[in-house]
Amino acid sequence: MRKLMLGLVASTVLTSPAFAEALELEKDELTFGFIKLTDMAPLAVAYEQGYFLDEGLFVTLEAQANWKVLLDGVIGGQLDGAHMLAGQPLAATIGFGTEAHIITPFSMDLNGNGITVSNEVWDMMKPNIPTMDDGRPQHPISAEALAPVVEQYKSEGKPFNMGMVFPVSTHNYELRYWLAAGGLHPGYYSPENVTGQIGADVFLSVTPPPQMPATLEAGTINGYCVGEPWNQQAVFKGIGVPVVTDYELWKNNPEKVFGITAEFAEEYPNTTRAVTKALIRAAIWLDENDNANRPEAVEILSRPEYVGADYDVIANSMTGTFEYEKGDKREVPDFNVFFRYNATYPFYSDAVWYLTQMRRWGQIADAKPDSWYDEVAKSVYRPDIYLEAAKMLVDEGLADSADFPWDSDGYKAPTPAEDIIDGIAFDGRTPNAYLESLPIGLKGEQVVVGAGVEG
Repeated sequence: MRKLMLGLVASTVLTSPAFAEALELEKDELTFGFIKLTDMAPLAVAYEQGYFLDEGLFVTLEAQANWKVLLDGVIGGQLDGAHMLAGQPLAATIGFGTEAHIITPFSMDLNGNGITVSNEVWDMMKPNIPTMDDGRPQHPISAEALAPVVEQYKSEGKPFNMGMVFPVSTHNYELRYWLAAGGLHPGYYSPENVTGQIGADVFLSVTPPPQMPATLEAGTINGYCVGEPWNQQAVFKGIGVPVVTDYELWKNNPEKVFGITAEFAEEYPNTTRAVTKALIRAAIWLDENDNANRPEAVEILSRPEYVGADYDVIANSMTGTFEYEKGDKREVPDFNVFFRYNATYPFYSDAVWYLTQMRRWGQIADAKPDSWYDEVAKSVYRPDIYLEAAKMLVDEGLADSADFPWDSDGYKAPTPAEDIIDGIAFDGRTPNAYLESLPIGLKGEQVVVGAGVEG
């Protein structure tokens, strides 16, 4: 009945005078994939609020088992597009892993991740963490507090294992960034050894997001980096403690993107613009009026066809708070950002940061000139499509012109040192200088050979 009603709504829209001026769609029946995380929200909201239908799009949303299945679905055409890790379109385009030219006309959000450790590890870390006047831990918590724990594991002949969701995930790079900022080596990749554990103090491995809490509870991993609601789930289950959010690692860092093949965008340009319009509207709705719509968004996401976690678990971070230890709930209004701060604009500098992390840890095996980073970023991130869609929304009275960076060259202003946990600024225009400034990681002409670094 619900599908029938949506069809009737669509029929009404199709015959309305306003719709006659809409884009002439090359394809109107679409299937998009997602992983069960709160940051898939723009897709769910665009569907539930009727924004896809407003554009004449008949969309089916399908949860995917893991990030590889999702990527393969987009490349193979079973999915027309998907909620993706920002590193996936970049890695595919440069041929790390599965090779395919994937683009993104829309960034889905900022922030939204956390790093959680088991109760046992937390108890071992606590003596190394400064406290506030009320006795609660002082945030952000540096991985320096974890270093003695890792050392103790080593002395007992035990590996220290942590989970992340995919080799080119934000979570892999954020976990590595946090560890390295605290003096712990997360390991290198090489063309011959793609485990990412060469020379590692902490051993990182892949675990799908919804399985993180159970894997932690089973003792297979000692901690993990994941998006919500799977850090808050650990708190609710009493099995772990989130020690840092990615907002604390890098204020307003880029997170997921919406990915489609370059062929799709070329073959269906109006459809691509229409999808982007609907997603921009969803992002606006998610953030407008100081997050006033978030409780409704949480209700949508809690449904089994979307994230399927309890309302209270999702609300714990989605509505402007974040709970660390049980009962230690703090105000973090920007933990999830979907539209403000130009969150939806696909900045080249965001792409460059991901590429620098791939180079830093050996996924990009050889040195590349700054121009290469710029070229790859521009081949994957498509602000031109985004701005075309945004202009249509403004012309239709559905968006405010002041909310879009019309004159941007695609690069954000450098992120200041005080906004990043290790106090090292990031400028997307100078990726090699940035790599040189990081104390742990590949630099210049260095390459990973065997179990070591040469050059």
